[in-house]
Amino acid sequence: MNTPSDKLPVAVSWLGHGGLLPFGALALAAWLLPAWRAPALHALLAYGAVILSFVGALHWGLAMAQPGLDGRWRQRAFVWSVVPSLIGWAAIAWPALPAAAGAIVLAGGFLLHLQQDHALARATALPGWYLPLRRRLTLIAVASLAAGALAAQAAG
Repeated sequence: MNTPSDKLPVAVSWLGHGGLLPFGALALAAWLLPAWRAPALHALLAYGAVILSFVGALHWGLAMAQPGLDGRWRQRAFVWSVVPSLIGWAAIAWPALPAAAGAIVLAGGFLLHLQQDHALARATALPGWYLPLRRRLTLIAVASLAAGALAAQAAG
């Protein structure tokens, strides 16, 4: 359930879309700069894990701030809010995990979180711009992680 279509705040747009720059730049570096592929992939995965933790925290904040959220949904939002951090940690914690696998784990985490965003939007009033923004940001983050996974695979 969304509130009437609020206009996306300019600062939110700049910050959200600006946050995609490291995703794109690092995925591109992994493809175009073979000598920098390993550090670019490492940085891409680390950044992805940090951002995945951040988007999880959105649900913690919404659970605290949404007065219309019933108790069951509030608890679900609190519980879910820590899951993305665990997914991000799992993607980068083991040095033996190939970069391609870590990128796939992170991409899956972003897609799972988007699914949770949609579920939460059905349960409470969110700004009309929230889901379109989250879809756009998720799509580009996932595409960048997929490009990173492919670059890692291409490198052997």
